[in-house]
Amino acid sequence: MPGDRIDPYRNFRFRVEIEGLEQAGFSEVSGFEATFDVVEYREGNELITPRKLPGLIKYGNITLKWGTTESMELYEWLQECAEGTVERKTITIIALDEEGGDVATWQVIEAWPVKYTAPTFNGTGNEVALELVEFAHEGLTRTA
Repeated sequence: MPGDRIDPYRNFRFRVEIEGLEQAGFSEVSGFEATFDVVEYREGNELITPRKLPGLIKYGNITLKWGTTESMELYEWLQECAEGTVERKTITIIALDEEGGDVATWQVIEAWPVKYTAPTFNGTGNEVALELVEFAHEGLTRTA
């Protein structure tokens, strides 16, 4: 209908699902990016401007932050990788509308933890203690 408008989704309404894990309460998800390498090519009889061809696609690492609780599932996954058992999982990030319904979904494919950061503690602070895990992966797909 003319005059109808669609408001963009809010960045603070989301949930994260990690295949087989129950970790909850993420406060931030970052690192969604995909970049194509550009291969420049020029034949000797062409103009001075090279042709640009698509090369490999590279994906940035995904970072999850959450308030520290008794849950150690993500840390244990990282520890298993450090001990030689690299189990890859699909991470799904779902944007929610104002009513809490799913509106947009991204899947991070073949992800595995590559970095863990423990909370920073400060005797004069009053912030929530945050843990961070960074994941390498082999693909990023928007499914809805």
